[in-house]
Amino acid sequence: MIRPASEAEVAEAVRAARGPLAVQGGGTRGPAGAGTPLSTSALSGVVLHEPAALTLVVRAGTPVAEVERLLAAEGQRLPFEPMDHRPLLGTAGTPTIGGVAAANVSGPRRIQAGAARDAMLGVRFVDGSGTVVANGGRVMKNVTGYDLVKLLAGSRGGLGILTEIALKVLPVPEAAATLCLPGLEPARAVAAMAAALGTPWEVTAAAHDPGPSPRTWLRIEGFAQSVAYRAGRLAAALAPFGVAEVETNAASVTAQWQAIRDVTCLAGRAGDVWRVSVRPSEAAGLLARARAQAALMDWGGGLVWLLSPAGEDMRSRLGCFDGHATLVRAAPATHARLGTLHPAPPPVAALAAALRARFDPRGILGGGWA
Repeated sequence: MIRPASEAEVAEAVRAARGPLAVQGGGTRGPAGAGTPLSTSALSGVVLHEPAALTLVVRAGTPVAEVERLLAAEGQRLPFEPMDHRPLLGTAGTPTIGGVAAANVSGPRRIQAGAARDAMLGVRFVDGSGTVVANGGRVMKNVTGYDLVKLLAGSRGGLGILTEIALKVLPVPEAAATLCLPGLEPARAVAAMAAALGTPWEVTAAAHDPGPSPRTWLRIEGFAQSVAYRAGRLAAALAPFGVAEVETNAASVTAQWQAIRDVTCLAGRAGDVWRVSVRPSEAAGLLARARAQAALMDWGGGLVWLLSPAGEDMRSRLGCFDGHATLVRAAPATHARLGTLHPAPPPVAALAAALRARFDPRGILGGGWA
């Protein structure tokens, strides 16, 4: 494994490469691409933190836990609530902020605060020719014609190797509450989540477990008095869907949403795991077609996690739908046979190929999402 300790060493490693490189962060998020592993985990440390400006600049290999501790000491947090894949995938390693950015890892708060890419102000990265590129940020200027921050977020190392990331951060709210509606079928749960998200009570997360004892969860955050008031009003607004149970204990609320964020209900269970992005209005029908062994809906129904028998082609079972299905956990042979990522439509595939040719002309950045 190549483990450069500086941005200059990353660039040197890319220029010296004679074959594909499989870019990795902490190695926690699944299969890396084919090629010689190149880890950014040694590129660690905080470059700049201005609490008053809600701004953080950090090197890509910095552990997420270290970033969260630093922010917590100032009463701040990452807005996008990044998932920890280790429970679901059974991996070890340490999640890094570069891995989060490269895979655009975003948790339940995405419906309110946006995805990881929406909190990224700027990036530094090394492209496939070994050139260091800077884009966005507080003093960086985009002269390429591309929004490289958005391009790099979710590119899984296929366009460049992230070395530094500038982020917007937010204050930690004073209080939070979870409302739970028991017993709803998927279609009713989606309707309840849509109704809640359509209220003025600022719901920051909405999820549903369609298991044997169905539960639908909604989260409200903010100042304590405001949370108490809005939780009461939201419970009243959702009365047509049942009586909402309200949890205000901080530890319980945090644990509940961490479990949803990390999809722990599917962790340690035999089978493959699929991550399906879909229109919330189509989620209930998609779940019925999937006939999954277990499932979890997040983002108000816009994200559906599915547990299926090992080796099953879930994309064929789901058929045509407005979204995409990513194979998150499976045997290497299944990843090779079905493909980790959903096949892109021809126009999107052509655009992606053109971007790869621009940023990786030698085709050495194999990509991946570890």
